[in-house]
Amino acid sequence: MPAPNAILEVESLKKYFPVTRGIIFSKTLGYIKAVDQVSLKIQKGETLGIVGESGCGKTTLGRVILQNIRPDGGSVLYAGKDITKLSDKELLPYRQKIQMVFQDPYSSLNPRKTIGSAIAEPLIAHGVKREKRELKRQVMEILTTVGLADFHYDRYPHEFSGGQRQRIGFARSLILRPELLIADEPVSALDVSIQAQILNMMEFLQEKFGLTYIFITHDLGVVRHICNRVGVMYLGKFVEVADVEELFENPLHPYTDALLSAVPIPDPEMSRKRILLEGDVPSPFNPPPGCRFYPRCALGIDFCQKDQPPLEEVSSNHLVACYRAKERN
Repeated sequence: MPAPNAILEVESLKKYFPVTRGIIFSKTLGYIKAVDQVSLKIQKGETLGIVGESGCGKTTLGRVILQNIRPDGGSVLYAGKDITKLSDKELLPYRQKIQMVFQDPYSSLNPRKTIGSAIAEPLIAHGVKREKRELKRQVMEILTTVGLADFHYDRYPHEFSGGQRQRIGFARSLILRPELLIADEPVSALDVSIQAQILNMMEFLQEKFGLTYIFITHDLGVVRHICNRVGVMYLGKFVEVADVEELFENPLHPYTDALLSAVPIPDPEMSRKRILLEGDVPSPFNPPPGCRFYPRCALGIDFCQKDQPPLEEVSSNHLVACYRAKERN
């Protein structure tokens, strides 16, 4: 049964990418487990941050939720409807409700099209009928909403800065009035001062349009500023999910500890002990049989390498996949 007030529910979601050898008679050698049995719930109006090292599967998770990449198992319930079972045609109404903003908006903009045409394109693609003058008016309205001006309508992508292009990315995603926005590293390529402007804009847009965000990033400092809850991913799985302040004040997974120890403190007189993880991240092609973090964990015991710890609630709204989490709580 769908959870009350949950706009999105993900249950046991899987996405495995085959590793093959040969061109004509290709043989499957195994699978890269990019997203492996992931479950989560997102309440309407909240911002869920998904963090982790590069290659942990957070971007793939976002694309599978969007159904840009089809999953190999599990379900994605949007407003109680399992959208993984829908055909591409049946998905069209849901694609208006779930949109994505990418890390590099320039690569997703056609350099030969004006910004006005690029922003209007989703309305045309989804068959939202509007007279030409009304279409232009709506595009100009969304341009001013994201902090750009009317005269930007006839300009081309190369005439804009990185921060302005990201605003254009948000405008194009918002033109269909979605309810859920997946933002994939939306500020990682921007200067710090521009990052703050984009984050403030996101908060303004969330309040104006009643948006729900999935915010994918590797920057925990940004997460603390904008998110309500945080999910920490490692090798295709969530290892810890908690409210943002609870996670920062009381991290219970050793991997979360290591990530938080790398966050700079904006006070030169304060210091934090840096936790350096030994060894390399195991391959998602051949992950360890038990806890995937065990090879790099200073707290691991023999039992950890035999069985994979489930993601369990250790305290109120604080879920951890670690056999020793209760000792540390």
